[in-house]
Amino acid sequence: MEILDLRHFSSSDLRPLLEEEAAIWLRKLLWEYGSAAEMILRYIDAKILPGYAAVERGRVLGYCFFVYEGAKGVVGDLFVDPELADRREAIETELLQSVIDTLQQSPGVHRVEAQLLVHEPGAAAGPFLEEGFSRYPRLFMLLPIGDAPKSSAPPLPPEVEIRGWKEQDYQPAAALITAAYHGHVDADINDQYRTVTGALRFLNNIVRFPGCGVFDVEGSFVAVHKPTKSNIGMILCSRVKSDVGHITQVCLRPEFRNQGIGEQLIETSWNALRRRNFHKLTLTVTEANVRAVALYKRLGFEVMHVFDAFVWEG
Repeated sequence: MEILDLRHFSSSDLRPLLEEEAAIWLRKLLWEYGSAAEMILRYIDAKILPGYAAVERGRVLGYCFFVYEGAKGVVGDLFVDPELADRREAIETELLQSVIDTLQQSPGVHRVEAQLLVHEPGAAAGPFLEEGFSRYPRLFMLLPIGDAPKSSAPPLPPEVEIRGWKEQDYQPAAALITAAYHGHVDADINDQYRTVTGALRFLNNIVRFPGCGVFDVEGSFVAVHKPTKSNIGMILCSRVKSDVGHITQVCLRPEFRNQGIGEQLIETSWNALRRRNFHKLTLTVTEANVRAVALYKRLGFEVMHVFDAFVWEG
């Protein structure tokens, strides 16, 4: 078996594995991965996607790719043919070691992030932990969209209103994210939350690219403090399947927490999806964020899957 640069390959070499991975995303996370897979294949044909593939006698057994974001590298995906059960772990390890070595030795790269959504917790942790990465378990949670939410949200404070997302909310939303995640564990996992510039890049990825589904403007809302006309909270939703929504972001300014605004945002999005015949709503949350986990469970979300996030600071 050889580990080769992805630039040696074309989309036809990797399409069978990507289609197999897409089936797993649909079964495990209820996400239709097709549009993201097609984008990956276009990047492969353009020879601009950095990463590695494991190859044996001309057959691609697995792949791992990454992207550079300034002084940061992000591991985008890791997948090995599930039929190689007895060899899968060894192949994943070799692919990850190649990617981690490349990123840690890349000039100017001082941070590496990875989130392996379809892997079981601990399944691919070895190479990360051996290279000094921190590990953060994260929860994938699911709420059925039935006739009524499990727990009714308390009334909004009179000085707060909820309205739909608008294009002009971009800049205020970036400032809101940096305020909401200051000193928060999720800012340790995703450093885009630490600056307005990073948060704008995060929002651009959520709203304009298909990696987390198709942005659903009708299911996305902003909480506004009426006296100051400032955005104090928001919920962003994407469509990951024809009848499944995924909350890509929900946050509040710290001084407005514990007033039921977060519950109202989630319930408002839930109702907007229900009116359009969505059947399920999902989200991810860091296990250490115990208050958020407790809130989601109170609203009826159930843990369907646990996965790992990893971070290295050089």
